[in-house]
This record gives sequence, structure tokens and C-alpha cells, in this order.
Amino acid sequence: MQTGQDIHDQRLLIVDFGSQYTQLIARRVREAGVYCEIHPFDAPDDFLRDFAPRGVILSGGPESTTEGHTPRIPEAVMAFGVPVLGICYGMQAMAAQLGGAVSPSNMREFGHALIRMEPNTELLQPARDAEGSELSVWMSHGDKVTHVPAGFDVTASTPSAPIAAMEDRERRLYGVQFHPEVTHTQLGSDIIRHFARDLCGCEGLWNAANIVDEAVAHVRHLVGDERVVLGLSGGVDSSVVAALLSRAIGDQLTCVFVDNGLLRKNERQEVAQTFAPSNALNLNLVVVDAEEEFLQRLAGHEDPEAKRKIIGNTFIDVFDREAHRISGVKWLAQGTIYPDVIESAASKFGKAHVIKSHHNVGGLPERMHLKLIEPLRELFKDEVRQIGMHLGLPRQMVYRHPFPGPGLGVRILGAVRKEAAEVLREADAIFLEELHAADFYDRVSQAFAVYLPVKSVGVVGDARRYADVIALRAVETTDFMTARWAHLPYELIERVSNRIINEIEGVSRVVYDVSSKPPATIEWE
Repeated sequence: MQTGQDIHDQRLLIVDFGSQYTQLIARRVREAGVYCEIHPFDAPDDFLRDFAPRGVILSGGPESTTEGHTPRIPEAVMAFGVPVLGICYGMQAMAAQLGGAVSPSNMREFGHALIRMEPNTELLQPARDAEGSELSVWMSHGDKVTHVPAGFDVTASTPSAPIAAMEDRERRLYGVQFHPEVTHTQLGSDIIRHFARDLCGCEGLWNAANIVDEAVAHVRHLVGDERVVLGLSGGVDSSVVAALLSRAIGDQLTCVFVDNGLLRKNERQEVAQTFAPSNALNLNLVVVDAEEEFLQRLAGHEDPEAKRKIIGNTFIDVFDREAHRISGVKWLAQGTIYPDVIESAASKFGKAHVIKSHHNVGGLPERMHLKLIEPLRELFKDEVRQIGMHLGLPRQMVYRHPFPGPGLGVRILGAVRKEAAEVLREADAIFLEELHAADFYDRVSQAFAVYLPVKSVGVVGDARRYADVIALRAVETTDFMTARWAHLPYELIERVSNRIINEIEGVSRVVYDVSSKPPATIEWE
């Protein structure tokens, strides 16, 4: 890292008006090498002034500036004197507040549109240089700007939105009606990068190497010579925390891995192998076999929420018990990441974000009387993965599919039994093995098997089999807020089905889930 440079100093402010794409805007800015934070449109002016950004992006939102009482751009933002980019609602709010006009549109635009860019555009110049005067973009709006404020020029248009972009180059104010943050917009990332790096003057200090260097220095300063305990699940977030803390404080860290009997096949062995001392990760790993305790407490419980609470409470009991056996522990580390910290709530319009504390293991820091350290709480999942690779973790661990906290406990529908867990573990392993073999594992976002407590008649060999059903689930998504069921080749599904039925005695039938989100959730419970 450059000497004396704080990688947080050159930062952008994302003002959130409740758009489903707000986090995507922040991710695109981070990808451009610039730190940014999301804060609600009704954040106090004093806070915004203290934040002192080099530039501001105003998100889209579901409200209409043509109605009476709607979210407004904070006065402090317009007084900063830094570049401001309004996206969709952000552009409309900018126009309305600066003396322009916004009206409901007779033709709403949702989806692809072709904009014509003017030669005088500053914001869209990278796109104009690359593509000429026309650009394919993604629109999602009902209202439109019908008159630009004084000092603004129209810099792009479509047949249904004559003012698709506007700029006041003297005051460095920019607005676009389309969404440059979504992948459907051609060169959208280039536009955001141009705004963050060139127009706002940020150098691009936000990268994996610098983030790791700063995090290591921060942890060493914070922890000193005290001991830290971490609940290691084998998932991406906790594994990256373990690797980061190992680099920062070495054997002051103890990781506790709880085998609850609801893990994926060979997960316990893989975690032990990855974090063995021979892999140059200097940490103490304690493995706890708590399968019997978890399964006893879960016995007879069928309700998904009840199962989640039982698994969560049992984990706290087991982890607390093991942590107290480690002498001198003062800190609890957690793998909280930035989307965990941002939770839609508390604004008077119900659209803003508030801080959510102790997301991962609720109540654990208070119960254990430990101080909390969350080294990843500023990072998105893709940034966490980049850091994991930078720290030398195996790619298969860093890019593994998400796995729910309660594990197989919420992929076994109904009551959780050891026999069901064993069947599901094998079926899931076969599914993932075949996805890897067919080069489809990295082409889907999440894939897993589900155990259905439904008996079905089958014939295996010459014998009748009356056994349970396995469902296969695979989805494609960019943000896990919406997801499409993965259109896997029939031959692949057939191969997985044949192997599961032939190799696992307790299964008579395999089905494939073709439900998208919404209306269905990704997990079944």
C-alpha cells in the first residue's frame, strides 16, 4: 500500500432512495477501485458533511417526484461542490429540486432501450468513444424529466424519453434515466468507473492487496497481544476471516469448528486439511463432534423456524462451552460482510438502511462477555472472495456455493433424522460431483439436493423399493434476491438421477425443481 495513504479517504457516497439496485451501484464503484458506502437519503446533514465524499451517486427508487411527499436529495449533498450522478429517480429528484420538471410518462420504459448520445457529453464519453452515438441500456421508469434545470444540457435521448441523460458540466452534476450499474447496460461499468476515477479524481486504491494490508494493521492495533476465538464453519466468509486473522495475529487465534452432523460430505476433513499448519496458516483449530447433541435436540421437530432456532441455540451452547476452555480469550471474530450490515428499515419512508449488529451469531458476544471483531464488515461477497484468493485459500473453498447456517437441517424437510442426513449427504455429493465433471458447477450460482419425506414406489433390479424422494435444485442469479432455475442439460440431470437411485438404497425417485425466485425461495425451508 502506498505510504501514508488511507484507502478510505478517497470515497464516494451512495445516497439510497430504496432501489433494488443500490448495492449493485456500490459494487460497481468498488470494482473501479474506489471505496464507497451506502447511506439513506434522510441521513443527518452533519453526518454527511463529516463523511466528506469526493463524489456522490443518487440511486434509483420506487417513489415518484410528481407526488407530494417523496424522498429528497439532502441539502448537504448539493452543497458539497463535488460531482453528483443521479440515476433514474436520482436524476428526476435532481431535476425537480433544481428547477426542472418531471412528469408521469404515457409510455413507461422497462427493459432494453437504445439511447442516442450527444457529442457534448462528459459522463458518457467512454461509451461514445467506443460505440459511437448509440448505446444499448436498461430502463426501468414510469416518470421522466420533461424540462432540464437552468445550466443543464441534454446529453442523451430515446424516442419515449427525450431527456435520457443531462449534465451541468460547470457544477459537475450529471443525470441518467437508465441504470448503468446493471449488466444489461452496455459499457455501464465503464461509465461508473469514468465517474468515480476521472470525474471524481479517485486513484483506485481499493484493491485486494491494499484491503488486506490495512485490515492486518487494524487487527494488530485493535487486538494487541490478546487472544481471539472464531467459529469456523467452512464457508467462504469465516474461512477468509480465519486466513486474515492468521496473517495478522498468528497463534493468538483459535478457530472452533463444530460438526453438527448436518454438514456436506467430507466437510469436516476438508476444513481440517485446509487449515492444517502444513498449509502455512498459523492458527489453532479445535474440532468439536457435536452431532449427537444437535440431533437429540432436533428430534421430532418439523417446523422450519423451530429447527433453525434449535440449531442456532445449540451452536451457541456448544461454541460457548468450547470457547471457555481456551484461556485468555478476549475477542470473538465473526464473518459479517457489508450486505449483512445494511438492512432495509428505519427511514420514515421505509426505504433506508440501518446498521444490524451481530448478524452472524446473535447474542453470542454479550453472552460470552467478549469484544467483537468483524474484519470483513465493509466488504461485498465478491470482494471477500478476491481477498481469499489473495491470502492463498484454495479456489474450491473460496468459490464454493452458499450453504445455509443450519446446514442440511433445513434441506431435510420435516423432522431431522441421522438416516435422512446420511442419505441427503450422499445425494448432494453425487449432484455436485456431476456438476463439476460436466463443467456446470461454476455456471450455476447454487446447487444442492433436498430430502423429501415422501414415500414413492420404485423398482430397482427385480425388487420393489418403497423409499423417499430426493429433489435437485440449481439456480442462476447475480444477487440472490431473484433467481432463475438453471436449465441444466437433460442428460446431466438423467445421469445424476440414475446415480442417486442406483447408489443410495434409501431413494426411489429423483425430481428437479423448476421454480424461480420469486415466487419460490431458493432454499426449500
